[in-house]
Amino acid sequence: MKVYKFGGTSVKDADGVRNLKKVLQTIGYNDTVLVISAMGKMTNAFELLVTAHLLDDEKGVKEVIQYKEIKDFHIKMINNLFDDDNHPIFEEVEDLFNDLNGFLFDNNFSDYDYVYDQIVSYAELLSTKICSAYLLENGIKNKWLDIRKCIKTDNHFRQANVDWEITCDLLNRKIKSDILTVTQGFIAGDNYGKTTTLGREGSDYSAAIIAYCLDAKEITIFKDVSGVLSADPREFENAILLNQISYKEAVELAFFGASVIHPKTLQPLQKKKIPLRVKSFVNPLEKGTLVVNGVDIEPKTPCFILKKNQILLSISDKDFHFIMENDISEIFDYLHQYSLKVNLIQNSAISFTVCIEDNFNNFGSLIQDLNDKYKVLYNKNATLYTIRHFSEETIRKIELDKKVLIKQLSRETAQIVVQN
Repeated sequence: MKVYKFGGTSVKDADGVRNLKKVLQTIGYNDTVLVISAMGKMTNAFELLVTAHLLDDEKGVKEVIQYKEIKDFHIKMINNLFDDDNHPIFEEVEDLFNDLNGFLFDNNFSDYDYVYDQIVSYAELLSTKICSAYLLENGIKNKWLDIRKCIKTDNHFRQANVDWEITCDLLNRKIKSDILTVTQGFIAGDNYGKTTTLGREGSDYSAAIIAYCLDAKEITIFKDVSGVLSADPREFENAILLNQISYKEAVELAFFGASVIHPKTLQPLQKKKIPLRVKSFVNPLEKGTLVVNGVDIEPKTPCFILKKNQILLSISDKDFHFIMENDISEIFDYLHQYSLKVNLIQNSAISFTVCIEDNFNNFGSLIQDLNDKYKVLYNKNATLYTIRHFSEETIRKIELDKKVLIKQLSRETAQIVVQN
């Protein structure tokens, strides 16, 4: 078996869906599972629907507008793809929207994470229903699979944990090699029939779960770039394609914030040494980047990762006592409590410094708690540069004409926080 994963950018419009068909016809699809994300920016649109549903103070006006916008997008999509107004896909899409509307009408739960999973999951279901029907209409025989019935998790909504034994058993029973299987990324189900999700950008992880359970020969993730690049070309000039990297290198890049490969994706693949290839859906015959066990990065070149909107936080004792292990433990408890992601750590005898990102707007609450015991200084709107396989020249280029707040070097990695 092979697993192909196509992200939302690849099916953002009707031409993208048509290109999906061309890619499959070009590279082949025998013994293949096809994992497809929500179309374009639909995950974001459904997230706005969740917010409107739970927080709308205008008697449902925002919810109705957002629901209509989402529905209009998908109806326009199928009108562009299907000439026959009586094609079954119109009824199937309408049924999904009726189900969604029913949940919005009947829901009495206020827990954001639970409601999020039940609503946002429809983006993946709609995308795969449409793509499956279009492929079938154009001669590519396939079977649509509701992955929620196969990937089973606990009920930790928005960050569900996989029950690997049950999941592997169900996937091997449901997926057959004699026909292309089309299914969803990102979503799963618990043992009570409730929808769960695997974390934002978790579709890559879904593909890896399927590959692991089916002992796949290879997994291919199709992107709008030619593979794993040495830097984000939108931020850095002269980014080059990495022909191959190891699992370890890919984990390092993902940990520091490279967005091409989801961090959790690599763990199941590494366990069974399943090769991962990242390639372009525009030029699918190009080799892209191969991620395998125990190889050197090729070509050996510095890799740059940039993270904006960082906060550099320095904490010291009000009485100039040493910052000890119990202080650090307490500080990390606060960081965990407020879901603040730590990207760099540095400490001295009397201070502890972290570079963090505040994805859930909890920084103010953290400062209130820390101020009771510690002296706290911070810089907002900072930028963190990470350079893997750095040289002195690459460091000088990053630091040029910038105010450096903190710099940290290890054997292979340099991290530099600058003030914007």
